Amino acid sequence: MGKLTHLNDKGQAHMVDVGNKPDTQREAIATAEVHMLPETLAFIASGQHKKGDVFAVSRIAGIQAAKQCSNLIPLCHPLILTKVEVDMEAKTSKNLVFITARCCVYGKTGVEMEALTAASVAALTLYDMCKSIDRGMVIGPISLQEKLGGKSGHWLHESSKERVD
Repeated sequence: MGKLTHLNDKGQAHMVDVGNKPDTQREAIATAEVHMLPETLAFIASGQHKKGDVFAVSRIAGIQAAKQCSNLIPLCHPLILTKVEVDMEAKTSKNLVFITARCCVYGKTGVEMEALTAASVAALTLYDMCKSIDRGMVIGPISLQEKLGGKSGHWLHESSKERVD
């Protein structure tokens, strides 16, 4: 297990000083699932929702959330993201929507929190748009799948090889 870096020498929470770290290309990929009734998934796919395209609105919400991550997560560094992608796929055989969020930056610190925030908010937005027809939807798991770049290099979640089919 790695050392917790958000604690200073007095054991108090603080924002880590990344001033002396070199800028490098960094990328993170996070995923989320939203489990629902088959009828809910069919309704989303039909494009008949009065609120608009559920996937499009959720995608934009995820992108906006990634851009605001440092305002949402204490001690998270503000980053100038170079790319944010949020993709959604209906998995009718499993009655779920699979969300993938990818964030990229050229900077001094990673984008794991931005990718996780994007996936989470996209899932929450999908829930919000469809809760009137299916309050029993379940969000999760939400997890970091891959991290590239920076001092620690490449990290791949063991379960990423077993993604939802």
